[in-house]
Amino acid sequence: MSAPATAVSPAESSGADRGSRRTASLKKWQSLTGVVPLGIFLLEHLWTNAKALQGAEAFNGAVADLQAIPLLPVLELFGIFLPLAFHSLYGIYLAIRGRQDSLQHTYANDSLYLLQRVSGVLAFAFILYHLATIWLQKLLYGLSPDAFYQTLEAQLSSTHWGVPWAALFYVIGLAATVFHFANGIPPFCIAWRLTVTTNAQRRVAIASWVLGGFLFCLGTDTVIFFATGSRFFPASWTRSPHAATMPCPATSGALLAPAPPAPPAPPAPP
Repeated sequence: MSAPATAVSPAESSGADRGSRRTASLKKWQSLTGVVPLGIFLLEHLWTNAKALQGAEAFNGAVADLQAIPLLPVLELFGIFLPLAFHSLYGIYLAIRGRQDSLQHTYANDSLYLLQRVSGVLAFAFILYHLATIWLQKLLYGLSPDAFYQTLEAQLSSTHWGVPWAALFYVIGLAATVFHFANGIPPFCIAWRLTVTTNAQRRVAIASWVLGGFLFCLGTDTVIFFATGSRFFPASWTRSPHAATMPCPATSGALLAPAPPAPPAPPAPP
């Protein structure tokens, strides 16, 4: 004999609906912070770090330009750290809860949905480690921006039992972070109704994976350069567009020493 159905009052039903709408709204905003501003910060951060492929001077110049931004601490707080805290902590809550996610249907399959949560946890751990070794050192101990290059070089080139563990951890963390970002773009576009048709969703997915592959290769090349001094991409790939128009000391006529005067002609024979 089946148990009698429990009646649900209109007030309880209305409260459940409000709770569902609030949860769906939080998930949409959580996906938004993963693309804007955190995704933009990821693009800028990897590009700035790739300046190391041109050498310490170019890297330090790029870091100095960032440090010269007006109200940088305010921008970091509201543009990076608070969105990162909300995106990461709420994402970890969703991963631990393990229930059906209203945004799950926006992923191509359940494997990508699972990998999105796993990569999010790994990326969060990697970002905390990176912040502790660079940003926190600057905040607490006055690490100069001019010392970032030497700090990263010493950290990533160090080995234990002949293995560069820090560099390997950076590559794994980079892979998780870039995957989490690229894999989150298509469902973000669907959730915010930026892509409605199947063709548009497919194009965004392809573009996201191409972008993610490029970012991973660029970031990995930077890590390898810090660890070993070798690179895969040519340094000119990260050079500023106006760099090609600057005069080169070896070819600019204004910088060349004047030619010595020609020797006098020998006197004519008598």
